[in-house]
Amino acid sequence: MILFLLVFIAACAPDEVPGEENNSTEDEESGETEGTDEENNDQANDGEISGELEIQYFVGGYGDSWWKEVIADFEEEYPDVEIVEHAGPNINEEMRSRWVSGNPPDVVYIDGAGSSETQMVEDGQLMNLSEWAKEIELEDGSPLLDNFIAEPASYDGDLYSLPLVFDTWGTWYDMAWFDQEGYEVPKDFESFMSTMGDIQDNEGIAPFVTTGQHPYYFLRGMLYPAFAAYGGSDLLADVITGEEGAWTSDEVLAIMQNVQQMHEEGYIDSGFGALNHTQSQMNFLLHDNAFIPVGFWLPNEMAGDVPEDFQFGFIPSPMNEAGEPMAIVPDLRPLAIAEEAENPEAAKAFVDFVFTREYARSFSEHTGAIMNVAGVDLSENENVPEYLIEANAMINDPEQVQIYHKPHPMSADLETPISDALVSLMLGNMTAEEFVEKAEEAAENYRNE
Repeated sequence: MILFLLVFIAACAPDEVPGEENNSTEDEESGETEGTDEENNDQANDGEISGELEIQYFVGGYGDSWWKEVIADFEEEYPDVEIVEHAGPNINEEMRSRWVSGNPPDVVYIDGAGSSETQMVEDGQLMNLSEWAKEIELEDGSPLLDNFIAEPASYDGDLYSLPLVFDTWGTWYDMAWFDQEGYEVPKDFESFMSTMGDIQDNEGIAPFVTTGQHPYYFLRGMLYPAFAAYGGSDLLADVITGEEGAWTSDEVLAIMQNVQQMHEEGYIDSGFGALNHTQSQMNFLLHDNAFIPVGFWLPNEMAGDVPEDFQFGFIPSPMNEAGEPMAIVPDLRPLAIAEEAENPEAAKAFVDFVFTREYARSFSEHTGAIMNVAGVDLSENENVPEYLIEANAMINDPEQVQIYHKPHPMSADLETPISDALVSLMLGNMTAEEFVEKAEEAAENYRNE
């Protein structure tokens, strides 16, 4: 993703990240590509933006209250448009047949299990937005593309989506419990292993848990930061795109040997393979485990199950070597328009409508995460959770954290076989050496498709 600046809470110096623009304008609603809000109302009344508009969005940890608000506002702005919502936790699977048959919804929010932006691009399912995106402006006249915290995914220079949600994977722990028991919050792999050893000895539990049913949680949440920490953005890009020799490189082998060591020490919950993401998160909240890799949706998704004295703590996944900064690889959740959209003009109007600072502030209030629009100051917002403040302070300290980027998400055709092999490694059924050979084989098959 590109060059990142995390501005979860306070306006930070944008020139700390090359290429980031300083956007300190007042909260504004982005204008329609073809003109001002007044002109847009005229267009709506003239029927230029009208008809049925189908929107598909995944409902997971972020919930759906923000979507309900935005959709209601859009229908008020464009009374000649009738929105049909396709939403829910299993919506990606439920809508798969429509995408395959060439009858997709107009707009899609790409998130959740069963979705893959890169796969959709490779399959020709998404509209090329490269030229249209250049025309979108916020009401201050500045281009939307210059107001992203993180740039859109690029496929040979073309854009097929616009990043709506700015998230990042990391490792979570119970801050209150750690303070009470005196456990060290790790800053690198060495201290990570030390703290897990202390917890195992004192609590009699396997300190680390993740979901085996969705092993990409570990891949994206633990390994991506490790690849970046060991080999920078270049190595991260190479493993994601399946470049020849990337998965069998010395850096990747060293990382996978660390994972093997986590298993051999008994630090990985032996039952993780059968757990889905909510089960693993519940075990974490109950102190059956102490660490879990998840994105910023975790507190909101599990809000109804959090024990009263539990206090969320977040750190970049501590897979880096001692003395080196921790690594952050932000994760974007994009909006896209179907190549075969029935109502492309209304789809463009909706995508344009969503990207505003007003809705960015609202998104943080609804979800406890952030929308990918810069210049939104949440420092005085009482509805912003404390863990974002703590995370922001750490992430914006270059002595502690280095931010890296990836070119685009890994294709499902590569991620699936690598994830399968990863589970085998974490269960002790495969060595690190065997894993990298298996991953390299998967990368070769992907390149030759």
